[in-house]
Amino acid sequence: MNIRPFLKSDIDKCAALYLQAYNRPPWNYNFSLEKAAKYLAEYADRTRFEGFVAEDDANLVGAVLGHSKTWWTNDIIYIDELFVAPDSRGKGYGKKLLDHMEEYARGQGYEVVTLMTNKHMPAFQFYNHIDYLQAEHFVFLFKPL
Repeated sequence: MNIRPFLKSDIDKCAALYLQAYNRPPWNYNFSLEKAAKYLAEYADRTRFEGFVAEDDANLVGAVLGHSKTWWTNDIIYIDELFVAPDSRGKGYGKKLLDHMEEYARGQGYEVVTLMTNKHMPAFQFYNHIDYLQAEHFVFLFKPL
């Protein structure tokens, strides 16, 4: 497996992979290929975008997309998306992508890696298993319109 920086030319392949990963149980998203490409491109267009893709035998098998943010102590990195091809799960690709992002963040002098996930989905157990901590003092709020 090879991990390399995400390129804008990866958007279409990542969008197709995103559909494979999330347009199925337990997430059951209903993205079209066009909407998924637009969604991922919006991350890649951010000023401080940080992203990597994993390839196995020249096939894209996963991606981690995020952005860095200024903080009053040291900058932080926020992971917006992490996804792995369903037939490649359980092989350590997700963990290797996160490890790579963490190593990159350390090299940049970032203070912390943050992310958000649904605690009722399998990803929550995955993140707990690899030592991500649940911040009990934060609350995610939303307001339907």
